[in-house]
Amino acid sequence: MKNHLDIKHKLGLGTAPLGNMFREVPEKEAMETIQTAWDEGIRYFDTAPLYGAGLAELRLGEILSSYKRDEYLLSSKVGRIVLDEEEEKEGLFEYGRKNKIQTDYTEDGTLRSIEDSLKRLKTDRLDMVFVHDISPDFLGDEWVTKFDEARKGAFKVLDRLRDEGVISAWGLGVNTTISIEVALELEEAHPDLSLSATQYTLLQHERALERMMPLTQQKGAGLVIGSAFNSGALLGGDYFDYQKITPEIKEKVNQFNEVALRHNVSLKDAALQFSSAHPAVKAIVTGSTRPDRIKEDLAAMNANIPEAFWNELVEKELISKRAPLPKR
Repeated sequence: MKNHLDIKHKLGLGTAPLGNMFREVPEKEAMETIQTAWDEGIRYFDTAPLYGAGLAELRLGEILSSYKRDEYLLSSKVGRIVLDEEEEKEGLFEYGRKNKIQTDYTEDGTLRSIEDSLKRLKTDRLDMVFVHDISPDFLGDEWVTKFDEARKGAFKVLDRLRDEGVISAWGLGVNTTISIEVALELEEAHPDLSLSATQYTLLQHERALERMMPLTQQKGAGLVIGSAFNSGALLGGDYFDYQKITPEIKEKVNQFNEVALRHNVSLKDAALQFSSAHPAVKAIVTGSTRPDRIKEDLAAMNANIPEAFWNELVEKELISKRAPLPKR
């Protein structure tokens, strides 16, 4: 299944919010969200050990383990190991489990991470594996050293696992474009599906269009797009790319809202359709803890958006004229 995802609706469920990102999500609410996604026909689920120190994987496993494994696609991430040792948490997942997390992109660390994820998910295999957050936004100047560690470790073992048929595809799962670009140009490793969060959205896509998207196509690879709403900023939220929103971003969102209002278009509909319209994109994952939002996202993928709306966004230079636009 190399680089081919048979995903119903082209939409998957991202589970970062189910790891108690930003707030404590009651167990009942989390379970209802996952169950609703399944009941509405979603069959692709993305998760990671980082999300609540294993909490999202545990919650996902509780629901998915009751279904036949061949009926859904599952991706998780490597690069972080959840330890038994506990610590006080802060940041994105301060409401998650207290388990300490260790960064590790080596071969042994990668294999251990996969094994631990399989246990939490109550399954015997992952379909896709993403090397998580190996980029400047999380690692700063150390990202180059850690990338080299992954090149010699995680990349090699994931290449082997794919070639052996243990997994179907692998790549990077990051919030920047540069590390995906560098990985695609390596001679000794061959990532074929990466998860790009926050970088190909209505609010920001110029950098992705310069190199990441054409390089992905040139290499015969593909992308899963995450955080199409840029952490909720596009929908009026308080965060942009997992940080507090700035006045400049708020003003840009207001400009989008003015155009959307004139054309009676929902920005949620536009965001999901824009991010999924590029031919390099194989799927898009959205995260939520509200069951009703799952239904909204599915409806958004098929909403009717007039061509005049897209034309005005291009004319006002709110989106790039180089970006492939959704077809009616």
